[in-house]
Amino acid sequence: MQNYYEYFTEIEERFQRRRGTLTMLSTLDWALIETWRDAGVPLEAVLRGIDDAFDKHDARAQKTGKRLRKVNGLAWAAQAVMTATEQMKDAAVGAASTAASQRESGFEAEPIRAYLQRNAEAVATATLPLAAHAQRDEIADRLRALAMDIPADTEELERTLTVLEEKLFAMLLLVSPEPQQKEWREQAARGLSGSRGMSAAQLKHVTQQFLHKRLLETYGLPRLSLFYMEHL
Repeated sequence: MQNYYEYFTEIEERFQRRRGTLTMLSTLDWALIETWRDAGVPLEAVLRGIDDAFDKHDARAQKTGKRLRKVNGLAWAAQAVMTATEQMKDAAVGAASTAASQRESGFEAEPIRAYLQRNAEAVATATLPLAAHAQRDEIADRLRALAMDIPADTEELERTLTVLEEKLFAMLLLVSPEPQQKEWREQAARGLSGSRGMSAAQLKHVTQQFLHKRLLETYGLPRLSLFYMEHL
């Protein structure tokens, strides 16, 4: 079974290998990978899509005898990934079942407790504008309370953490300067300008994930979901 961390790193390694460079993926690339992961796109479909896109790119370069423009980001392969996903619908169903089994059996109380406590301290000590302090402290206190009394149902805990994350992002959007948010959205738009085969909803979701990542990086805050536990 592929865990959350491996899903990201295998895609990164395949893209780097096919591109022929060790250049790190951009924040926008990571947001796109997260969108695929959240949508239940199987890892095999993403890897196949990347390979298919580069195979066509290489064949076109060989046929024309010209040096084609260097591939800069994963969005360029988005259409090929979606095509591969459609060809692997049965596999996608199997991947969703596997992911569900992981959530049901892959968590233990002590690692979860440590994870919640670590995130609570990270939130509590984050340097934020004064207007955000009350809600920052409220979220940190809620995480501490969850660490002290972990719900037996991990799906219930995950739903609670999702709500806390949404509150965290809403708070950060309120206190972050509008020009900075505008710049991030423009970065996302430029990075996605070459993507094909992505619906308006998918483009919006990737942009939102990109914005969320930038907010967390700016304020030094962690993701709260159990999917981000290091041991998974």
